[in-house]
Amino acid sequence: MADSKNADDLATAILKRKDRPNRLLVEEAVNDDNSVVSLSQAKMDDLGLFRGDTVLLKGKRRKETVCIVLSDENCPDEKIRMNRVVRNNLRVRLSDVVSIQSCQDIKYGKRLHILPIDDSVEGLTGNLFEVYLKPYFLEAYRPIHKDDNFIVRGGMRAVEFKVVGTEPSPYCIVAPDTIIHCDGEPIKREEEEEALNAEMVELPLRHPSLFKAIGVKPPRGILMYGPPGTGKTLIARAVANETGAFFFLINGPEIMSKLADPVPEITRGHFEEAMKFARRSVSDNDIRKYEMFAQTLQQSRGFGTNFRFPSGSGSSAQGGPGQSQPQNRPDDNGDDDLYS
Repeated sequence: MADSKNADDLATAILKRKDRPNRLLVEEAVNDDNSVVSLSQAKMDDLGLFRGDTVLLKGKRRKETVCIVLSDENCPDEKIRMNRVVRNNLRVRLSDVVSIQSCQDIKYGKRLHILPIDDSVEGLTGNLFEVYLKPYFLEAYRPIHKDDNFIVRGGMRAVEFKVVGTEPSPYCIVAPDTIIHCDGEPIKREEEEEALNAEMVELPLRHPSLFKAIGVKPPRGILMYGPPGTGKTLIARAVANETGAFFFLINGPEIMSKLADPVPEITRGHFEEAMKFARRSVSDNDIRKYEMFAQTLQQSRGFGTNFRFPSGSGSSAQGGPGQSQPQNRPDDNGDDDLYS
């Protein structure tokens, strides 16, 4: 009887919700303090936390930060309230899940190295330490984590800073006798974005075995958006050059036309050029997938659904005379899902 009960428990164990009281849903904060998160008093009692304790928060992509925890009687038990700065440091959004635990081993910091982000201090003169950093940290005993970004408002303007290093590392409490160094060139925003690109683009291209070892599909790419002139194409070119990838630029006006007839020919040319550098040979299935994609693209522009490649496009795309045939790589494993 006992054996059958144990077997039933094992069979339905996956359906039972795991009890993880330290995993909470993110909610918008009431106050805008970069160093404070709020929990309900019941949740604080459940986790053994007291008002003013320092906690270690863990978000996505192995990002961590440290904050002071306060009680909020209006906060639900299953949620944690934090402002946008803390969420950005954890790489999470509203309604995402974060974990929280007490950080009892945090010590007072001896030294800090903090630099501003370049576009937030453009045209700004004066002593940044006296105007922004000193009032921000003065007798506040703020916990701080290496690689954290935080925003300080002062002098009729908000400036964004980044924690370059801490002693002790990786986190500490900024005490009155902590030495803060802010000498050096401001950090370029592009460097922050390139670090993200390296994680999302370079690792899947250079080290695909890392993702296969843990059974995770690597990211297929990233979408960068913004007004003209902000460096989107420049970042893409830099990543392609760094990884040795082929970079193929298509501007919107090149595939836009008042008439439907030129569009398939133009798009087919782009397709053929890109397929010369594909990871493997191009099959008829690839052609059909691309035609479906092009039909959807035309429908969104009012061109109709009559898109077809001109005759002989399949053989041309697969590499005719004088065209180099792409080679299979040993890590492809016959994957034909190039466009999904």
